[in-house]
Amino acid sequence: MPNSKPAAPRFSKNSTAFGGVFDVAGLKKRMEELEAELAKPEAWSDPEAMTPLLKEKSRLGGRIENLDSLGKARGEAEEWLEMAEDEQTEELLSTLHDQLDVLDDRLTKTEMATLLGQEEDASNALLAIHPGAGGVDAQDWAEMLLRMYRRFCERQGFEVKVLDMLDGEEAGIKSVTLQCSGDYAYGLLKGETGIHRLIRISPFDASGRRHTAFASVEVLPDVDEDIEIEVKEEDLRIDVFRSSGPGGQHVNKTNSAVRITHLPTGIVVSCQNEKSQFKNKDMAMKILKARLYRAKLQEIEDSKRAAHAIKDAIAWGSQIRTYTLQPYRLVKDHRTNCEIGNVDAVLDGEIDELLRNYLLTFHAGSE
Repeated sequence: MPNSKPAAPRFSKNSTAFGGVFDVAGLKKRMEELEAELAKPEAWSDPEAMTPLLKEKSRLGGRIENLDSLGKARGEAEEWLEMAEDEQTEELLSTLHDQLDVLDDRLTKTEMATLLGQEEDASNALLAIHPGAGGVDAQDWAEMLLRMYRRFCERQGFEVKVLDMLDGEEAGIKSVTLQCSGDYAYGLLKGETGIHRLIRISPFDASGRRHTAFASVEVLPDVDEDIEIEVKEEDLRIDVFRSSGPGGQHVNKTNSAVRITHLPTGIVVSCQNEKSQFKNKDMAMKILKARLYRAKLQEIEDSKRAAHAIKDAIAWGSQIRTYTLQPYRLVKDHRTNCEIGNVDAVLDGEIDELLRNYLLTFHAGSE
């Protein structure tokens, strides 16, 4: 017999009909409307106009599939539970325990889907990392964060593209901007915006002293073409320069890198990953529009939460998380008080619990 009795399924009073956010019937009705719209011959006279509908159809399909899987897992768990009430054999209870694990996994995924309800959450993400105070330790810390997010995206099946990166002279990186492409990439990663602090014995200190390093992370929604962000040409200063590289034959001999300054806001963006100046300019404009878009979203969020305590916790420039390697090992998110002792797993990209706790806090604070 198993040592512990399987926990009972965590069903709510409304779970039978999947009411509210679990309105499968409503989602399927909307899916039928979209399919009818897309099936009209005249609809495809302007393919670009169909892009938002296709994206909505794809998102709805994912939600419907997820809810159908949840319903199926619940039904199977109930069947095994009924059998276990009649005959509590070791094999039957073990199977019930496995089925409850499946149900718990489906519930977690459904919970995450309900927390990612804002329009921009489904977008791809632009993620930038910049080292702060701490010298070479901070640059090394920025590279450690880069690896962490790459590993997380790899586990999620996201495609990651480096848009701009500047290596440090001794170690680490001076800055990096990534494009993370995948379903709900921005919604999952948006809570990473803020200051990340590392406490450890510095590998760059011959005396073996403990050092504290900081790095800032900024996550922006990858603005789609159908979202209009007005950027006036006269508000821009565009500079071109020779992109940096590791040296030797890799040195770029043309001024292909582009830096754009938005004069009204002072926002500066750059891109040097592409060999073409025009491609770098297009990508820099994309990043600029994303930052302007996020600034607008932040204004709306601030106005909604002016009286809520969570506002200070998520503001840019605040210290959101500490990763302690010495004298003990712990990762702590200061906004949610979520603590994880397995620091190596977190730095290897297993940040799901941290993201989930942030989204739960964020969702509660926005209601």
